[in-house]
This record gives sequence, structure tokens and C-alpha cells, in this order.
Amino acid sequence: MRLLSKERCIQTGPLCAQGRVGRHRPRICAFAAVAAALFICGRAAVAAPATDRFEAANRLYEQGRFKEAAAAYQELLNSGFTSPAVYFNLGNAFFKSGQLGAAIAAHREAQRLAPRDPDIEANLRFIREQVQGPRLTPNLIQRWLGRLTLNEWTLLCVAAFWICLLSLAALQLRPARKTLLRGIALAAGAATMVLGACLAGAWSSVARPVAIANANDIAVRNGPIEESPSTYTVHDGAELRVLDQKDGWLLVDAGLRPGWLKREDVILWPSGRQPDGTRASD
Repeated sequence: MRLLSKERCIQTGPLCAQGRVGRHRPRICAFAAVAAALFICGRAAVAAPATDRFEAANRLYEQGRFKEAAAAYQELLNSGFTSPAVYFNLGNAFFKSGQLGAAIAAHREAQRLAPRDPDIEANLRFIREQVQGPRLTPNLIQRWLGRLTLNEWTLLCVAAFWICLLSLAALQLRPARKTLLRGIALAAGAATMVLGACLAGAWSSVARPVAIANANDIAVRNGPIEESPSTYTVHDGAELRVLDQKDGWLLVDAGLRPGWLKREDVILWPSGRQPDGTRASD
């Protein structure tokens, strides 16, 4: 179940707790309101506790009890109530608690659910600026592809494909409009290929997980053993590309050279991914 809406609160700088779960707007159509009432009444008893818990977590944040607020937001997510607002607030609470890696992971999840939200984008950029040492940063193409979700890229690609097919079918039925329909078919076919390439690029960006450092002064070593010499150090919040895994170690790339670090020192994002890129349930 999702908490559908939220109010924004950007009053104390780029990071603050977001406000309350918004109320549904009144229905214009009386018939639709009557039909929807049956659904709303059936779920009101379930939605109210989630809203109350969200409000309680917000109050903890406003009182400066950031670790407790983070635990409350996390408990809400663990119970199955997910939304960009909850992840956004969780990331803010982690940041205020001094946990840059956890804050980045939460904001990345919020951005995955709401890729065009300007507050999420601003906060994520602000937190990344606090990270010290080597780290990967999204390039221009990755940022552009991230403006849409995978589902949105898929829908656009499928829509262009069907427009192409329908135009070809209409071409057989209406030969008198051959020039127009052929142009539409060619344009839709080209759009299908371009959108398909964008979909592949967007999928590849999340196909393998990113390791986000969750501690300070993490040694990146030449090999997957403690005795291996350290080549460089990464700090809390550093985002690293995962290349391989072995016996509780991850081979990562921070833009310098590949090296090994302990799995326990990082957060894998997306959270449902294993180090080899498969999902936990695979």
C-alpha cells in the first residue's frame, strides 16, 4: 500500500522533514463519489494507522530525534507502506544523524519512485556534495535517462511500436493516404528504435547494483583478503560500481581502479539486488 500524497516543507534549508499525508480532493462527479465511497470506507481502517505512524515519525523529526525518526520511517516501510515521501523523510533523518550513505540510498529510492521531483533531486545533489574522496557521479546521459521510470520508458516504446503497426495496417486499407500513413509509420518506427535504446540504457543503469559506502575510511584493497594492501580509501556516502563478489567481498570501481572491500561496509542499491545483479528472489 502507498501513501499517495504529501505536502512540502522547505523552510530550514535544503534538508528538512516533509509534511503530512495530503487529503484526497473532492470528486466532481457525484456518481463517482458514491462509487468510490465503498472502496474508501473499506480501506479507511488500514490507511489511518499508516497515516498516524507517518505523522508520529514527522513529529520525532521536528523534535530533533533524528535516529528515532529514521527508525519510525523504516518501520513504516518494512510494514509495506511505501512512497517517495517516506523515503524522502527517511533520507533527511539519516542525513541529520550523520549517515550520508544511508541518506543517499534512501533518496535514490525516492528518486526511483518519483524521478522528476525537484526536492528529491536537490536534496540528493546537496548530500552528494558532502561526500569526501573518490566516488562515482551520474553522467549527463544517466541523469537524462533517469528522468523517466523504467515503466514510463516501456510504455512510450510500446506506444510507438503500436502506432507503427496501426499505420502499416491502415496503409493497406487506405492506399489513397499512402504518403501520410507511410510518413507516420516511418516516424513511429524510428521512435520505437530510439525509445528502445533509451529503455535499454535506463535498464542497464539499474541492472547491476551500486555499492554505497556506509562507514568512514573504508579500505579498498588489491585482493579479497584482510592481508591485501590497501590501494585507496573511500568515505561514507561514496557511490561505487559493483563488478564482482567473492566470499563476502565486493570488487568495486570508484573511478580510479577496481579494488575489493567488505560487503558489510556498504549498502547495495537497489536494495532488492544481489552483488551479481540478480534479485534476491531469483
